[in-house]
Parts: sequence; C-alpha cells; structure tokens
Amino acid sequence: MTDEFPSKTGHSPATRSLRSAMRGGCVPIPGAFNGLVAHAVRDAGFSACYVSGGAISAASGVPDIGLLGLAEFCAVIRQVSMSSGLPVIADADTGFGEAEMVRKTVMEYHRAGASALHLEDQVFPKRCGHLDGKTLVPSEHMAEKITWAAEASRDCSGGEFIVCARTDARGVEGFSSAVERARIYLDAGADMIFPEGLASLDEFRRFADELRSGRSDRPLLLANMTEFGKTPMIPLNDFERAGYDCVIYPVSTLRLAMKAVTDALGVLREQGTLEPKLGDMQSRDELYKTLRYDPAIPWQQPS
Repeated sequence: MTDEFPSKTGHSPATRSLRSAMRGGCVPIPGAFNGLVAHAVRDAGFSACYVSGGAISAASGVPDIGLLGLAEFCAVIRQVSMSSGLPVIADADTGFGEAEMVRKTVMEYHRAGASALHLEDQVFPKRCGHLDGKTLVPSEHMAEKITWAAEASRDCSGGEFIVCARTDARGVEGFSSAVERARIYLDAGADMIFPEGLASLDEFRRFADELRSGRSDRPLLLANMTEFGKTPMIPLNDFERAGYDCVIYPVSTLRLAMKAVTDALGVLREQGTLEPKLGDMQSRDELYKTLRYDPAIPWQQPS
C-alpha cells in the first residue's frame, strides 16, 4: 500500500485514557454535535464524547444518507476534541469510499483528535441503522476495509487508535449473520465491534457471549442507546452486565436541544416575547462559564 502521509507514529494520551476507562467499566459516551456541546459533556463529568454522522448531518440541515464528506466530519471532530479535551469516538459511515479512502479517513480522524472510529457494512448511500430497507456489502468487502483501517492505525498511532466495525446485519440477514460477520471483522483487524439495531437486552447479552466464545482475546464491544429506534431503552448498568465496554448516546443532545428550540420558537411566534422561556435558557454567565471565558481576561485557546 502506498501512503501520502508521513509514516510517523503519534501516540495519543486521549486514546490511552479511553482504553483505560473501558477497562474500568462500561463507559457512557454522549454525543456532541459541536464544540459547545462538547464543553457541556466535559463539565457534566463524562470521560469521552461521541461524534454522530446522523447528528452532524441533521445539524447541517440534511438527512443521514451520506451527503456530507470527510472534511465536514473532521471539522466537527476537531471542534469536539479541542473543546472537550476528551477522547472522541467518531462515526465514519462507510469510510467515504473504498480501501484507500478508508486509510485516509483513519489518518485524518487521528489528526483531527479522534481516538476511535467505526465503519459500517452498509452499501453506500447508507441509511440510519434503525431504519428498514438497508443493504449490506459482502463481508469480504467490509473485511478489506477493516484491514486497511487497522494498518492505518498502526502507521499513525502504533495501533492505539481504535478501529471499530459496525454491522447492520441484525435487521437485514438476522442475528446469527451479525455474529458471523463480527467474527470476520475481528479476524480482519477490528479492535471493537458495534452490533447495530439489536432488539432487546437479551440479544445484546447473547451477541457478546457468542462473539467472545472460543476466543483467546476479549474484543471490545460498543452498544448504541439511541432513542425511538429498534432498541428499547436499556440502562447503562444492564449493558455493563451484558459485557459491553461503552455505550454511545449519539443524537440525544441534538434531540433535546431541537425540542427546546422548536418549543421556544412557538412561544415567540404566538406571544411576541421569549420572557416565558427565560427560565429554560442558559444564562449569559452560565454560557461564559461553559466556555471558560471571563470578559475581563484575554481568552486563551486550550492547548
């Protein structure tokens, strides 16, 4: 494989921190769709942020069907990483192309501050993982992408950067296929597996047990706790007991924010004032505190 990037190994304290946190228990990882939300995630005491392709797309005013590119994703990753100072797991959809582009994606995500990415085995243009009508690429096609991603991780981070393989097979080919595909992706070099669209806590537990059965290693597992989808609302402790290392809450902050915005705009339209909503707003002082900004002192960009 040829590489347009320098072959320097950049070890990341953030990535080591993420791996360490997962060794200590199941890590809850809220979604942050911009730098301000990333500040809030940090201040709330979480140890990592998640960057969702669905949230980036929606915040840009378009649906989650692969319309945005690598540059747009990296811009948000950079915001979230710099603002929070936390490890970032980032959605990479189908890798923005074939094997060579997957390699570039790993390199660029690492440079933007991500500690991990996940790639999915859908045909492009992809669909939200909790919608019907998805189509999958052959498992060997996905395995090739994973192999290239794992090699890129070794080249840019000494293998510390986490390559996560997401499989959408549960809703297309069935549960057993999801387990089989996950095994293939692990053998291709994935560090972590993300089974999308599981329908119950029992399925999450069975998936973890079947995937790890007979393996000498212990592959990392990521669960997606999105609202209004195929997966019921499951508490973090239950995911931990089922064997999962982290749980993402990908679009939750966006949904909460947009519900508040929509409600407030309705009040303004009907009443001509937002005074009734002042108690629901973040005050100027609270905003400045989140930004670590004191108007009397020159602000310094975090290092």
